[in-house]
Amino acid sequence: MSDLGTRLRAAGRRLTPQRQQVLDLVEQLGHATPEQIVEAAPATDAAPMALSTVYRSLEALQELGLVTHTHVDHRVPSYHLTTHATHIHVVCRDCGCVDEAPADVAEEFVARLDRSLGFEADVTHAAIHGLCRTCRKQS
Repeated sequence: MSDLGTRLRAAGRRLTPQRQQVLDLVEQLGHATPEQIVEAAPATDAAPMALSTVYRSLEALQELGLVTHTHVDHRVPSYHLTTHATHIHVVCRDCGCVDEAPADVAEEFVARLDRSLGFEADVTHAAIHGLCRTCRKQS
């Protein structure tokens, strides 16, 4: 990420402290909604980071291919670094925990979609909902 300033300038954007901070927080949190990024931003003498600033920063970082998002539920997307985008999100519909599975677990499914529909699926943008191990034991 050290060339972030160069990449932003090449895209006609500037490296602002807010963009750097948002990128750092996404990296630190692993997966984060814009609201979680605002909550995790350290307090300073200035005003807290605005949610609109986070959204604009995420948009710029996504256009540069540095972050991507997944809709793990029906609310706002969860962002993570693109270097961390080789997995499928699994979300427990009871407790809400989010875990990861390697994308290759869906190879057969992706191949069947391609064969039957000619559809090339990107499962790294997917979230599969079900029950986690703990919630299944409690059922």
